[in-house]
Amino acid sequence: MSPKRPQQSDNLFSAAGLEREAPRPLPDRLRPRALSEVVGQDHIVGPDGALTRMLETRTLGSLVFWGPPGTGKTTVARLLADATELHFEQISAVFSGVADLKKVFDAARARRQMGTGTLLFVDEVHRFNKAQQDSFLPVMEDGTVVMVGATTENPSFELNAALLSRARVLVFRSLDAEAIEKLFAHAEAVEGRKLPLDAEARAVLVRMADGDGRASLTLAEEVWRSARAGEVFNAAQLQEILQRRAPIYDKGADGHYNLISALHKSVRGSDPDAALYYLCRMFDAGEDPLFLARRVVRMAVEDIGLADPQALVICNAAKDAYDFLGSPEGELAIAQAVIYLATAPKSNAAYTAYKAAMRTAKQAGSLLPPKHILNAPTGLMKAEGYGGGYQYDHDTPEGFSGQEYFPDALGHQTFYDPPDRGFEREIRKRLDYWAKLRAAKEK
Repeated sequence: MSPKRPQQSDNLFSAAGLEREAPRPLPDRLRPRALSEVVGQDHIVGPDGALTRMLETRTLGSLVFWGPPGTGKTTVARLLADATELHFEQISAVFSGVADLKKVFDAARARRQMGTGTLLFVDEVHRFNKAQQDSFLPVMEDGTVVMVGATTENPSFELNAALLSRARVLVFRSLDAEAIEKLFAHAEAVEGRKLPLDAEARAVLVRMADGDGRASLTLAEEVWRSARAGEVFNAAQLQEILQRRAPIYDKGADGHYNLISALHKSVRGSDPDAALYYLCRMFDAGEDPLFLARRVVRMAVEDIGLADPQALVICNAAKDAYDFLGSPEGELAIAQAVIYLATAPKSNAAYTAYKAAMRTAKQAGSLLPPKHILNAPTGLMKAEGYGGGYQYDHDTPEGFSGQEYFPDALGHQTFYDPPDRGFEREIRKRLDYWAKLRAAKEK
């Protein structure tokens, strides 16, 4: 007589029991079960945090979580779904295509018809191409899903403007030393034992975590596995056992911001040697060269501007050279750009003009441009005076009509005031020449 075949339900219960008893990594066992347990992101989930305030209003729109790995983006998304009683669905842009998205959206629509909303968590959202990102727009607009995207890259550079306009960006910060210490203390309480480290080694372990909460717990677990009974590691032993060097600075904390500030101000202060020193400090610490390339481009537009129009060209070329060569050869192109910027004439006139123009644009409202510079494609518009009296600059002897282009209600404004330095010395001459012509034509 054959033995009784186990029922399918028995197998399921047995599998569930085995899964509960299977060993789980420390980061998984210590995963927060409530938003209040998340550490290091008080500006988002603390008493006055952005998400806390959203939940108090009982409304939740689509979000983009931007921050380094191990800062709690996935965990917060899961807890957010629980707090809002939404079905949690997770996909990764690394493994998903248009067909996968269609299945997810269809399932969300069916779920919605049954009265259940969906929080769709999209990991590595920046890896989707433009068409894939555009496919989210209809389901975000009609409320089929509340999309929560996670990215380690700057959303302004990597995500479509249309997608960004429909989502609020929340910035997750690298965990500081205090937050990492909280995780270690929690791990020790759960494990019922102290980390076998002296004070200096513990500080080194905090630095090794490099602002990554998940990495900090993985490292702590490695330390417990490596220690023999009664053994306490010092800093040198810790680094030898883990085969890992503590970073020179924490890329997400004060050291990171201090060094990038020092690099920027050394460039602005025309000191190429100091600028190179701080650049190399960050390269040696493992900073992302493309992050530095982006900052160098920013320096070109903020501190050199039109005093040397080639500065932006050279900085973009350095970024492209790094993309083409990779590391370590590509770092030299960024270093070359830094030297160029530090030795270039300096001007923030374009930067200042942009900010002044933006203030005026926001304050003045939707003023109609003067009618003489508007096109008149219809008879009605011609009758209304559109395009009337416009002077074609190329038909004038000087190639300059001197007409007014600001809205009548605003009057002429001056935002850009180039200094007498670098190439802007030539721009100054042009502006002065046109000002004299304009004054003469107005007489």
